[in-house]
Amino acid sequence: MSEETKLKLKNQDTERAKDYAIQVQDVYKSFDGEEILHDVSYDFAEGQIHGIIGNNGSGKTVLFKLICGFLHCSKGKIFVDYQQVGKDVDFPDDMGIIIETPGFLPFQTGLKNLQILASLNGKIDEADIRKTIKRVGLDPDMKKPVSKYSLGMRQRLGIAQAIMENPRILILDEPFNGLDKHGVNDMRILLKDLKTQGKTIIIASHNAADIEALCDTVLEMDAGQLTIIRE
Repeated sequence: MSEETKLKLKNQDTERAKDYAIQVQDVYKSFDGEEILHDVSYDFAEGQIHGIIGNNGSGKTVLFKLICGFLHCSKGKIFVDYQQVGKDVDFPDDMGIIIETPGFLPFQTGLKNLQILASLNGKIDEADIRKTIKRVGLDPDMKKPVSKYSLGMRQRLGIAQAIMENPRILILDEPFNGLDKHGVNDMRILLKDLKTQGKTIIIASHNAADIEALCDTVLEMDAGQLTIIRE
């Protein structure tokens, strides 16, 4: 979308909407008659870290998939960067994503996996990939295939693939899974640094302590309904 088009859309919208990267409006989602999300609405402000807590099965991952365009709303609308997902755009641009367990080619190295992924868009070169791998605490020259990685190493590599193209928005589903205390602290520092660069970050976690320590806003998903804990 051109800057001129963005400006026109902003001017057509309300003053309140101008500062929001993602808008979720009256969203419902059902599978085979079973309602998973019920009347979910929230505007995610730009340049902040937003946390969603909730037990497994509460609807957090489904909401993320709707925002990313992997699923479509049964009712309601979702806007990312002033474009309606599923209407104006199928998959929002400029978004880094971790949803569920990151998938990699098991018999390739971490570097090779990211090289293959980066080749799809052609936005970055090998130097950028190596820099990102180091940034998440891994060695880009490690010859070990991903199948030999620990769970924490896989999670670090997953975060690397999400941030390597320098996206403006990050959608991170349980990004601290498998990380030890040191790894969690490293990732908190990384995410806070990304926030200072103006990134909008949404994190889902079942661990309230991680969310409270890191996030500007805290929401809770329970039985498909989203409520505000702290803004």
